[in-house]
Amino acid sequence: MYQPEAYVPSLLFMLSSMICWGSWANTLKLCPQFRFQLFYWDYVLGMIGGAVLWAVTLGSMGSTGASAFADLAHASGGAVLFALGGGAIFNVANLLLVAAIDIAGLAVAFPIGIGLALVIGAVSNYFVSPNGNPFLLFGGIALVAAAIVLDAIAYRLREATHRATSRRGIVISLISGVLMGTFYPLVSKSMTGPHALGPYAALILFSLGVAACSLPANYLLMRSPLDASAPARMNGYFHAKASWHLSGLLGGAIWGTGAMANFVASRVHIVGPAVSYSIGQGATMVSACWGVFVWKEFASAPRVSKVSLAWMFLFFVIGLLLIALAPVFQG
Repeated sequence: MYQPEAYVPSLLFMLSSMICWGSWANTLKLCPQFRFQLFYWDYVLGMIGGAVLWAVTLGSMGSTGASAFADLAHASGGAVLFALGGGAIFNVANLLLVAAIDIAGLAVAFPIGIGLALVIGAVSNYFVSPNGNPFLLFGGIALVAAAIVLDAIAYRLREATHRATSRRGIVISLISGVLMGTFYPLVSKSMTGPHALGPYAALILFSLGVAACSLPANYLLMRSPLDASAPARMNGYFHAKASWHLSGLLGGAIWGTGAMANFVASRVHIVGPAVSYSIGQGATMVSACWGVFVWKEFASAPRVSKVSLAWMFLFFVIGLLLIALAPVFQG
């Protein structure tokens, strides 16, 4: 399989991960009348397809370790369960986060969910594999978390009328954040120890874990949406436009590509999972860039909202720089 060893190509993989994770949601914007629960079936299929594609290409190239399919054949039962479990936990967290955004709004759900996930994920991953200068790493994480909060403030100031904060939305955001912060250490565990998985094999099993969990979890949310909207009917999926299905498949493939790049970078000794995960979670800022510069979501926003955005980007760039330097100055 292909596995970068030098820091610069590893950093490029992490930045690619951040861009992919922050960009996949644009595919949902391309089909605004497609219920998210229905879109999600194509999203999962796209993720599995992307995982298989990377396994037969980069996962079967190079001279580092075994190929992806050889890894699958020789992996221990524990490694397989960790990767499947990571996918299942991520799936629940992802579905809950979307539900929380529908209920409480982006300004509440994102800073609680993603901010909590960033802190929990970075700390737990650091204890699993303590790579990187801790002062630079956690200082950068604090700045990125602050940038996420500023992003939420900017969105809230943009709204002419503020959505009433729902206790249910806050609770769901908290649960989502905890789960989103705990899936990655399980994936990291699947790639360590004897008979461990390589990153490409781990991605395949992770995607299968997402799919297996989606069957009951997404079906339940179709029948009983947490935002109290009308149930989503499966016939809406079969009558959807072909372009909507393609958008869902593309969205899943983009997210899966980001996961591949992140998993691969985390295996580089100088990087480790804490740094890789933390840079990947900068996806929130990438999403904000799409909203500001492409979708023009702040074109008519008040000046105070745009000032908050400016500070957000400053905090994010400095925080990202500190995290990126953490492996270089390990001391």
